[in-house]
Amino acid sequence: MLYTYFDMQSAALGPMRAMTQLTKTYFNNPLFPLSQTYMGKIMAASADVIEGVIRHRGKPEWGFQAIHREDGIHPIDLARIDHRPFGDLIRFKCDLAKSPKKILLVSPMSGHFATLLRGTVKTLVEHHEVYVTDWTDASKVPTSDGDFGLDEYIEYLVDYMRLLGPDLHVIAVCQPAPLVLAAISILAANDDPAQPSTMTLMGGPIDPGAAETEVTKLADSKSLSWFKDNLTATVPLQYEGSGRRVYPGFLQLAAFISMNSMRHVDAHMQHFNNLVKGDGDSAESHKKFYDEYLSVMDVTAEFYLDTIQHIFQERSLPNGTMTWKGQSVDPSKIKKTALLTVEGELDDISAPGQTEVAHEMCSSLVKSKHKNHVEAGVGHYGIFNGRKWRESVSVVINDFIEKHHPKVKG
Repeated sequence: MLYTYFDMQSAALGPMRAMTQLTKTYFNNPLFPLSQTYMGKIMAASADVIEGVIRHRGKPEWGFQAIHREDGIHPIDLARIDHRPFGDLIRFKCDLAKSPKKILLVSPMSGHFATLLRGTVKTLVEHHEVYVTDWTDASKVPTSDGDFGLDEYIEYLVDYMRLLGPDLHVIAVCQPAPLVLAAISILAANDDPAQPSTMTLMGGPIDPGAAETEVTKLADSKSLSWFKDNLTATVPLQYEGSGRRVYPGFLQLAAFISMNSMRHVDAHMQHFNNLVKGDGDSAESHKKFYDEYLSVMDVTAEFYLDTIQHIFQERSLPNGTMTWKGQSVDPSKIKKTALLTVEGELDDISAPGQTEVAHEMCSSLVKSKHKNHVEAGVGHYGIFNGRKWRESVSVVINDFIEKHHPKVKG
C-alpha cells in the first residue's frame, strides 16, 4: 500500500501545483501591476519554491549537445550501443578528443538516474569516448523480464566490458564500486582478454566497515527482513512494471534528504531570497541542481536487498565470501588492471577509507599500478561534479589513464 499512498498524495497535490503555476504566471508577468512590487516578488518567489518542491518529475534529459569553445562549437554525438530490460549502454563522442580512450562510466543504481553524472560525462568527453550505464526505472520494467539482483548487475558489467573490448578504462561512481571490482575480479580469475587497463573507484562502499557513517549504522541496526517489510513495495497497476517489488525512489530521496535536512531547508530559503532580490544566476543554479536531485527512479527489491545483505551487513567482498554464478570473487586475482581510488575528505555517505581498502584486496597488483587520491574539502557529490571535479579529480583520472593505457608498439 505504500506506493499507492504515495501516488494518492501526489494526485492530491495536483490542485496546489496548478495554483503555484498560476501564481507564478501572474506575478512574473511585467504587465501585471503587482509584479513590480515587493509583495508581488514575495508571492512569485513563494510560488516558485513550493512548485519546485511538489513538482512531479520524470527522467531528466542529459541537457547538452555540444561543447562551446573559442574555436567554435563541438557537437556531442549520443548513441545507444546496447539495450536490455534493466538498462541501456549509451555512448558520448566529441571531436575535441584527439586521441580518445574508451571509458566505461558505471553510474549508480541507487535511486537517481544516470543523468546525475551529467557534469562527469561533460568533462570526460572532452578527452575520451565515454560509455555510460543508463539504468532503467524498475517501475517501467514488466515482471515478465525477470528479476535483477547483484548477480544480474555484475553480469551486465562483465558483458559490457567484453563488448567494449580490450584497452578499456572503467570508472565506477559510488554504489557500483564494489560490483565493478567484483566484475573485474571475475574477468581476471578467468584471464579474460576483456580485462580493463584501469579501474577508477570513486567514493564507493568497497568495505563499509572501514569507516562508519549514518548509512552503515542504519544497515547494521536492522534485520534484512525489516528492510524488506518496511522499505520495499509493489508497483501499482497503472505502471508498466505492475506487480514488481521495488525499493521506491521516493524512499531513497527521503533518506538522502533526512541525512542533511537543514542543509536543504537553508538552500530553499536562500533560493527564495535570491528570487526576491532578482539574482537570476543563483536561482537558476539552484533549480538545475534540485531538478536533478529530486528526480528519482525505483530499484528492484532484489537488488536493494542484495546490496543491504552482501555489501553492508555481511561485507561479502572484503570478507572473501562473495560468489557469482558459483565462482568465488577474489580481487587478489587482479594483476593487469591498474587501480585508482578517489575519495572525498568530507564524504558522509561513503566515508574516506571505505574505498581505499580496495588496494589491500588487490594484493597481486604491483605497486606502480596502485594510486589513492583524497580530494580535500569536498563531500560525496564534489568528487564527480563541480569545480573540484573539473579542475582536480578529472585531471588525476586522466593522468592515471594515460599512464596505464597500453602503448602502441612499433
